[in-house]
Amino acid sequence: MTDFTPVSAALGGALIGLAAVLLMATTGRIAGVSGFVSRLLPPYSDNLMPLRLAFVAGLLVAPVLYNLITGTTIATAVIAQPLALIMAGLLVGIGTVAGSGCTSGHGVCGLARLSPRSLTATAIFMITAIVTVYVTRHVLGGQ
Repeated sequence: MTDFTPVSAALGGALIGLAAVLLMATTGRIAGVSGFVSRLLPPYSDNLMPLRLAFVAGLLVAPVLYNLITGTTIATAVIAQPLALIMAGLLVGIGTVAGSGCTSGHGVCGLARLSPRSLTATAIFMITAIVTVYVTRHVLGGQ
């Protein structure tokens, strides 16, 4: 269990919401990470490539900026085996394609727009996450 940090969580959530609103207001685009990343690869070639690159670069640079501003490093620990990580990545990718979007597109932007499809997708991935954590921690005895 990680420490509960309501101030940083609220600030982070507010910044994500602000970024999603600004992106929608300025470009008409949904802030879905899977959509931005998948359209970095061919055959996509349009005038939105700089926007996509900037969006993904922001995801990569944000932890570095956080470290520089606060002087603290974001602690991470990967305890899963490489095969489990590969399988998890493939399953997430399949789910993203099958659900026509990811947690950011459906859970943040779609729910804010009151999209029934996003409500369904978000309910499905949240239930799946809850069941997965329960099974891996309590049935299989993982961490």
